[in-house]
Amino acid sequence: MNKKLTSKLAITATGLAIAIFTFGNCKGKSASETLRVAGSDTMVQMMQVMSKEYMKANPEKKVSVQGGGSGTGIAALINGSTDIANASRTMKDKEWKLLKDKGMKVTEHVVALDMLAVIVNPGSGVSKLTIEQLSDIFTGKITNWKEVGGKDAPILAISRENNSGTHVYFKEKVVRKGDKTSEAEYGKEITFAVSSQQIIDQIKSNENAIAYVGMGWLTNEVKTVSIKNDANGSYFLPSKKNSGKGQYPLGRTLQIYVNEAAVDKNEPFLKFIESEAGQSVVQQLGFIPGK
Repeated sequence: MNKKLTSKLAITATGLAIAIFTFGNCKGKSASETLRVAGSDTMVQMMQVMSKEYMKANPEKKVSVQGGGSGTGIAALINGSTDIANASRTMKDKEWKLLKDKGMKVTEHVVALDMLAVIVNPGSGVSKLTIEQLSDIFTGKITNWKEVGGKDAPILAISRENNSGTHVYFKEKVVRKGDKTSEAEYGKEITFAVSSQQIIDQIKSNENAIAYVGMGWLTNEVKTVSIKNDANGSYFLPSKKNSGKGQYPLGRTLQIYVNEAAVDKNEPFLKFIESEAGQSVVQQLGFIPGK
């Protein structure tokens, strides 16, 4: 049975993840006039700040931002309870089909570039890992830090839950090592966290923990591990400098999916995201501008 983090943390993090953040003084505006944004936990802080800056420049506009994970945001887009879905993974064929079957027109827009960072406690003696080693850790083949050059101590591997686009990306690129025919899964002893903040908190408090987060969640309280894609490659840390082809192996796009039926609400916000002011927010939050 998969281990869970403490109930108190889980309840707190869940509340934060699903809470709706509404900015601006918008008295007298109906709910139908509010632009609803939901989805990726990786992107939620960025989109909250983006929304706040957008409404400063456009006081008559109202935007709400909700987290919960990429899968949650895409599901909300399909069922009509959000206008824009944030996603740290691309939509699946079956999700596009559901939209088509409903007669919905949805477009994809890249907001930022991200590199998934593998993190450990600063007290950890490990600073470099290969994709092969990471796969073995998260599938449960490697369970002690001494097997990868660390101390003799059990590894606590932490993943996001399966409604997270980051969970899906890490499974495809690391657990399954990019092999589309692989059916490898996260190990039975993996701990699953409901948010990136919960992961950061757990890494800070446990010297034996390892996890992964988007670049925007990195702090000085955790240590980022250098990653090597294969035996013949070089180790790289996630950074804008190392985002080029053949360097840091866990680069990805962060995108939004926009319901074109709500074009009057979402087009001005989309233009702001793509503007210099919007992309400045992307950079301030630790991501790489997508435009």
